[in-house]
Amino acid sequence: MNLFKEIADIKTADQLHLPTPEVEYHNIVAQPTDIQKEMVKTLSERASEVHRGSVDPSVDNMLKITSDGRKLALDQRLAFAELPDDPDSKINACVKNVLQVWQDTEPQKGAQLVFCDLSTPRGDGSFNVYDDIKQKLMAQGVPPEQIAFIHDAKTETQKAELFSKVRKGQVRVLLGSTSKMGAGTNVQKRLAALHHLDCPWRPADIEQREGRILRQGNDFK
Repeated sequence: MNLFKEIADIKTADQLHLPTPEVEYHNIVAQPTDIQKEMVKTLSERASEVHRGSVDPSVDNMLKITSDGRKLALDQRLAFAELPDDPDSKINACVKNVLQVWQDTEPQKGAQLVFCDLSTPRGDGSFNVYDDIKQKLMAQGVPPEQIAFIHDAKTETQKAELFSKVRKGQVRVLLGSTSKMGAGTNVQKRLAALHHLDCPWRPADIEQREGRILRQGNDFK
């Protein structure tokens, strides 16, 4: 980079003041269930055992505990699939907001991105957040062809075709992870909203996610 700067005039986004959409943030707070509160206590007990050195790192460690905590914070069914679906969960709050934006932007065929790094679809019939959201949106009247997973686009050609459908308003809800739907995803033309369903490890990943919608060429100001 330093060598390149010797022969190039570098301008960053904060210097160029490009005409990008104005962002309006909404922080949605979901209250934990009694089951989640009890499970958090279990996580705390596990952490105490790890700090005391009374458990082998191959059996339990802080990375496992933190990962279990992230899953639990997203949905209690990620801890145990047989647990009930909390009507006030993060997933159901997200579905409600996606549905509202989908209805409000119908005249412009507005599209939305839903970012979730945890519980990606495996195709083995097990519970995952992606399929749960899709089923709930379909039950509320969203046509299945308007909902897509970035994971279904296996090749660059399939990705290009999918991104084209989002730009045309044919696919109006696209779900994906930061790694698959971050840099290189050019779908901003009709994007009206972006949803962070979970929080990635690195702050730069948040910036990558939001860079999909906060860029030039978006019809929504």
